[in-house]
Amino acid sequence: MPDVQLRIDTAAPADIPALVALRTAVAEAMTREFGPGDWSATPSSALVRKQLRASRVLVAREGTALLGTVRLAEAQQALFDASAFTPARTALYVLGLAVSPDARGRDIGSQLMQAAKDHTRAVNADALWLDAVAGPAGAGPFYSKCGFRPVGVTLNRATPLVFYEWRV
Repeated sequence: MPDVQLRIDTAAPADIPALVALRTAVAEAMTREFGPGDWSATPSSALVRKQLRASRVLVAREGTALLGTVRLAEAQQALFDASAFTPARTALYVLGLAVSPDARGRDIGSQLMQAAKDHTRAVNADALWLDAVAGPAGAGPFYSKCGFRPVGVTLNRATPLVFYEWRV
């Protein structure tokens, strides 16, 4: 299917119901495909509202439909072990990339990640950091295609996570 032309902008409080619905649909689809896991959590409206205040939430729209989202938060390097990453003056952490199950395969995730890179440059940050579940439920190969490189591995409870980074 050809690339879809999307409008990517910053989410607003009016988008909260659509963000909850999108992220719930993605969590349910992932759980059906891979079984229960960290990806099975569904957000509340209160959580999404809090995330809108604490981070930059980008959304991909086609007309009035919200088809994807990604959240960027300043990486609080003093609050976690960032030793796997290349030292950065300012890094943003990629969280919650989600594309509607009905819209997968349309390059929406790639366009959201490009918008995340553009935002990183615009705010003069040095890097984008993220983690992805290792194995079939993880998006590691996708992030590699988007120009991220693996820099380390850790365990989150019993789930192996791979750290990835992209440098400006």
